[in-house]
Amino acid sequence: MKKLTTIKTSQQNMACITRFLSFILLHIFLLTLTKAQSPFYMVSFCQNSTEKTNITSYRSNVNNVLLWINSNSAAGTVSNQTVVRSSNNDDHVYWYYDCRGDVRGTFCQFCLTTAVTDIARRCPNGVSAMIWYDICVVGYSNQTFIGKVILTPSWNLTGSKNVTDSTELGKAVNYMRNLIGKVTTETNQNWAMGAFNLSDTEKRYGWVQCSRDIGKDGCKKCLETMLDKVPQCCGTKVKWAVVCPSCGMEIDDNKFYQLQTGSTSPNRGKQESKTKTLIIIFVSVLVAVALLSYCVYYYWRNNRLSKGPSLLRTVKPISFHDNIQREDSLHGDLPTIPLTVIQRSTDNFSESYKLGEGGFDLPTHAKSSTIYLETLV
Repeated sequence: MKKLTTIKTSQQNMACITRFLSFILLHIFLLTLTKAQSPFYMVSFCQNSTEKTNITSYRSNVNNVLLWINSNSAAGTVSNQTVVRSSNNDDHVYWYYDCRGDVRGTFCQFCLTTAVTDIARRCPNGVSAMIWYDICVVGYSNQTFIGKVILTPSWNLTGSKNVTDSTELGKAVNYMRNLIGKVTTETNQNWAMGAFNLSDTEKRYGWVQCSRDIGKDGCKKCLETMLDKVPQCCGTKVKWAVVCPSCGMEIDDNKFYQLQTGSTSPNRGKQESKTKTLIIIFVSVLVAVALLSYCVYYYWRNNRLSKGPSLLRTVKPISFHDNIQREDSLHGDLPTIPLTVIQRSTDNFSESYKLGEGGFDLPTHAKSSTIYLETLV
């Protein structure tokens, strides 16, 4: 009966550990997915034309553009602009996509894939369309825009918190001008990010970025035009963003970016993404192996216990007046107590020391508590 109980307990423990292992692996998997957070939709614009959208070749070119954006981003290209040409010049499709400067690898690809799916749903018959997410942008048109500063359509976003310091807007604008200077004169990048101290206890975080094809002069013109809109649209708010097809800027009291130093090439971004993925996989496998090893050991240990009570024994010594031979230390058996000692301890098996009756003999208790007892576990 004891053996059956032990086996049942072992099975219950194994089931419990298995569930625990499954929970840990699921948690790791969900944690991995959480790292690649879903991009946040901002705004989209769609220009429809019944005449143009009825042309089969143009719609086919648009569909090919969206497919190519997916394949290009999957290859690690975080920005691109080109044209899909056809025999009829009216059916050319010019397209563009980009990710925020600090976003690379899997995160950029995931955002672009989401944007491609969304722009096809929101603008199924568009001649031209553009969609923005918080970390990427996708657009196409039947008119060339490559190398041109496109200021419309533009849009702005503000947070819910109002400024409490009348000098905050001026400080924010000045800092954004510093970032504009940095991206247009000091670096080879098309984006810049940073933070400034609004007070001893508060910081503000800023970002500016331009389309890669418009050059430094075009970038400066675009960003300054967007910055001029801030006092009218967003001056009373702590958080704000102003964006158009060729550039954009944002400021917030929360750090919304991951600051990187130096230029980051697409290949480097792809390598970093692969490295992060390998680390996640390695840690997941390591935890799984450790838990599995523990499960195997636990099952083996309980299996041994279920084979019999004599596998483990604990000796609890209680003092005894007489010397008792400890043969168990030599032979692994119960201690040997001389018959004379037992007779003397029970007053020659007197009825007054009788405890009860068993299947083999009459158990008695000793006059003295000084005896070694061995308990089986």
